[in-house]
Amino acid sequence: MEKNENNKKDTILEFILGSDYRPLKFKEIAGLFQVPKEEREELRLLLEELLHEGKIELDDKSRYRRANANTRTGVFSGTGKGFGFVVTEEEAGDIFIPESEVNGARDQDTVRVSIKEGQRVSGGKRREGTITAILQRGLTEVVGTFNKAKEYGFVIPDNQKYGTDVYIAREHTKGAVSGHKVIAKITDFGNGKKNPEGRIVEILGHRNDPGVDILSIVKANGLPEAFPPEVMNSIILEQADVKDSDCLNRTDLTEWLTVTIDGEDAKDLDDAVTLTKDAEGNYELGVHIADVSHYVTEGSALDKEALNRGTSVYLVDRVIPMLPHQLSNGICSLNAGVKRLALSCIMNFNSHGDVTGHRIVESVLMVDRRMSYTKVNELLEKSKAGENDPEELDTYGDIYQKQFILMEELANLLREKRKKRGSLDFDLPESKIILDENGKPIKIQPYDRNAATKLIEDFMLVANETIAEEYFWQELPFVYRSHDVPDSERMLKLNTFINNFGYSIHLSSDDVHPKELQKLLSKIENTQEEALISRLTLRSMKQAKYTTTCDGHFGLAAKYYCHFTSPIRRYPDLQIHRIIKENIHGKLSEKRISHYESILPTVASQASRTERRADEAERQVEKLKKAEYMKQFIGEVFDGVISGVTGWGMYVELPNTIEGMIRVSDLTDDYYIFDEAHYMMVGEHLKMSYKLGQPIKIRVSAVDSVLHTIDFMPEE
Repeated sequence: MEKNENNKKDTILEFILGSDYRPLKFKEIAGLFQVPKEEREELRLLLEELLHEGKIELDDKSRYRRANANTRTGVFSGTGKGFGFVVTEEEAGDIFIPESEVNGARDQDTVRVSIKEGQRVSGGKRREGTITAILQRGLTEVVGTFNKAKEYGFVIPDNQKYGTDVYIAREHTKGAVSGHKVIAKITDFGNGKKNPEGRIVEILGHRNDPGVDILSIVKANGLPEAFPPEVMNSIILEQADVKDSDCLNRTDLTEWLTVTIDGEDAKDLDDAVTLTKDAEGNYELGVHIADVSHYVTEGSALDKEALNRGTSVYLVDRVIPMLPHQLSNGICSLNAGVKRLALSCIMNFNSHGDVTGHRIVESVLMVDRRMSYTKVNELLEKSKAGENDPEELDTYGDIYQKQFILMEELANLLREKRKKRGSLDFDLPESKIILDENGKPIKIQPYDRNAATKLIEDFMLVANETIAEEYFWQELPFVYRSHDVPDSERMLKLNTFINNFGYSIHLSSDDVHPKELQKLLSKIENTQEEALISRLTLRSMKQAKYTTTCDGHFGLAAKYYCHFTSPIRRYPDLQIHRIIKENIHGKLSEKRISHYESILPTVASQASRTERRADEAERQVEKLKKAEYMKQFIGEVFDGVISGVTGWGMYVELPNTIEGMIRVSDLTDDYYIFDEAHYMMVGEHLKMSYKLGQPIKIRVSAVDSVLHTIDFMPEE
């Protein structure tokens, strides 16, 4: 085997695909090719590559053979009930794996799956398959609750998809006692008949200790916590103020009336705005973004750690920042009354809200006032009602109130323009969870957007679009925020569902224009079914992601879009700041362009992955705290709305955003059948029905502290 690596691989593949070949084990192939012992690891790696590429496969006796035409490679997603699904790049939908065909695979494993010809799940479109090989284990550690027996212990994973307990020999328990939250390293993955084995590597604390519940979620999702020493040592801790030398050759905007508008608790202020209007009705809007790239240089330990983290993660009781607080809350944060470095996108608009020109500059600015969404909204509401408070005007000054009124004026123009082209605005209430000093939830309520949050969103959106369009036409390497057109199958399902409420969307060749969905959202505004249909419409769309190609943003009905406005908490923003600054200074040589073309695909992929990881952790924490909150209300009655109907039960959402389930097995007054076409449960004998969007009175019947689920019963 003296040829180059590609030729070696081609030779092996040609041999296995040959008409005279019969399945052989590794040692037999090595013997036939007369591979010396010291080169056998190289042969093994080449065979593994061919397995991953799906060109060959292993049979049940670990012999290599030609891959079946119906064989795919994908990632296994387990369930607590034994069966699972495999998601592949080749298949539009996932592949169902019955419990009997899982063959020892665990959640997140990379596997080979053989699709059963002509076999469909319940007569539908989903195909069924058998896992034939486990190519790579997805989880080598699990976080869970330890239970001690006399001679051994076992860990019940928090990840219910893992599907099995992990056996821990007594000598590997590390002194853990029943109820401890632990991290167990898997030492033997077991198989379909034998449970995995492991050893405890870290005890997080008892499950009832404050903060351990969320810490377990942090660990289970692989979220980084403390910054490594080499990162902290690279930060100039004592630098609290911008140096005069840093301000050289920057556009001085310190005299501009500048404000930040954020949530009351925000400490990492990465955007500020300025706005003026001339006598002809033209506006000049400045969106000023913290110049993080001035302090986080490419390739530094700090930069590598930021890329690894990808994004800041906002959990209920803590923030896991992308950058250390010394930067994110300090020198990079656009705090009021001090000089700060920024990258400014200064845009000009006519009286109709059309962008007539823009410029991007490195700037130095000084924020005049830090405002909160609540206070700005309050000032706007009072102004509209003619209730200006003289004392408040003394505090904020007449000039600020006029500024906010002007901001809302421009924001309304920008929003109307987006609406005309078909941009979707999902105004779904988020949950605001308030904890006590011990981490116990004491209040949960909807967190609604107000006029102030919307106007800042409008300004950030137009800046992101303006930047993306400029760099698209310059044909320079860039990171875009892309949102694909929804799958036609999902749109057809959505159309079937909304027909039950008397609505419809026009599908052209099974495709949909965002304007059609916008019309739907307008029709359901202020109706009883608004939240339900909005949520289902949102779920019917694809997930946005970061790409190196400008593929457009379906939800915003935008041809060009990127993330430019949050470099303190999102890596893609920091990345494109570097490109913009190099371009401003004429330093994007062929060498630098080639450099960016080589690294940006990895940056985009990593940013998309870490964003999904953060979203999942945030969702898990929210689910945990909602279940914990509802424990105190077991037996109490609430009004809700049926938010989902499935074959196993109905989901009901309460006004405070908490969702629970009425299991079909708990509907004892009749035998209920799931009518999938109309999203409803119908009693076989009494014909009593439950359907999506229907108001319902429920009683809280149970809360599962492990699964974080809430059970309801219909109240007569």
